[in-house]
Amino acid sequence: MTTTPYIQFFDGTDAPRHDLLGGKCASLVALTQAGMPVPPGFAITTASYDAFIAAAGIEQDIHSMLASLDADDVAEVDRVSAQLRYEIESRPVPAAVRADFVAAYHALQARFSEPVPVAVRSSATAEDLPDASFAGQQDTYLWLNGIDDVTEHIRRCWASLFTSRAITYRLKNNIPGEGLSMAVAVQKMVNARAAGVAITMDPTTGDRSKIVMEASYGLGELVVSGLVTPDNVTVDKIMLMVVKRVIGDKHAELVPDAANGALVELEVSAARRGVLSISETEITAIATIAKKAEKHFKCPQDIEWALDRDLPDGQNLLLLQSRPETVHSSRSSDTRTDAVAVASTAGYGIESITRSLLVQAGKPTI
Repeated sequence: MTTTPYIQFFDGTDAPRHDLLGGKCASLVALTQAGMPVPPGFAITTASYDAFIAAAGIEQDIHSMLASLDADDVAEVDRVSAQLRYEIESRPVPAAVRADFVAAYHALQARFSEPVPVAVRSSATAEDLPDASFAGQQDTYLWLNGIDDVTEHIRRCWASLFTSRAITYRLKNNIPGEGLSMAVAVQKMVNARAAGVAITMDPTTGDRSKIVMEASYGLGELVVSGLVTPDNVTVDKIMLMVVKRVIGDKHAELVPDAANGALVELEVSAARRGVLSISETEITAIATIAKKAEKHFKCPQDIEWALDRDLPDGQNLLLLQSRPETVHSSRSSDTRTDAVAVASTAGYGIESITRSLLVQAGKPTI
């Protein structure tokens, strides 16, 4: 399928325009075009969202409801958020827009010998900017099957532009609402044996000679949401040698239940909890691909990665995201002190990447 105003495949030839693709999708297109291993998929462009909002006739309502909001008035923010999300989730997608969704979804499925589940991931135009971290502000939906399920969750992604936390974050960081839009990534799911994040600098000290990664069993959502204590590994960026490793508890993993077509959270055995979830070879591979992402984007990167159990060793490391690092580079020394204090209570000898991201995003840690 060729690119349309509403659809852009990751492996197409069109440039990754941030205004058309949002932060996440622009990154995925750039990574794919640079030859890095990204699960196949396509972006539903901001033109789709804009056409949907125009057809619904609610653009002025959105602006007027947001204009007078006070970020500290939690109850009012929640009320406006709920109303805006209902307005979006309850409206039909224009026929021309949905027709392109359907064609792109079937074109993606045609690449495989049997139907594959997909992830539907938000990609706002205000996210992944060098001076702001929108990690966790909008929604991601996993292991979806069929075009009706996908279409429903595309609408939910659009609506997540107006979650309470996203509205509050924009207000507190003086990010204007005018021109704000949302693209959506539709991407083959990774059947992850292990997954996690990596930052191409030490987020505690800003040391750019280090790569700090976190890893856990199963899909990475439990890591990026801070729901498990992952393994924490520090690697020398030049020599690609491990200089520090801390085994996390990793008490749970998120894995697919093929019989029911859904994800389930399972308890991890004591034996598996007591060892690293990734091998030395895999640590080196993750560090290497993180360095490649940093070189490509020309600044420290915060990547999400996964090891796909359905692919052979040596070919199973996939990049799910790469965004500019903001944990260290954009916070004040006071915030750094707070983040380190939070991490120190977790029993680490090193600050947790996940906890740093949650502190910066204003979300609770566990």
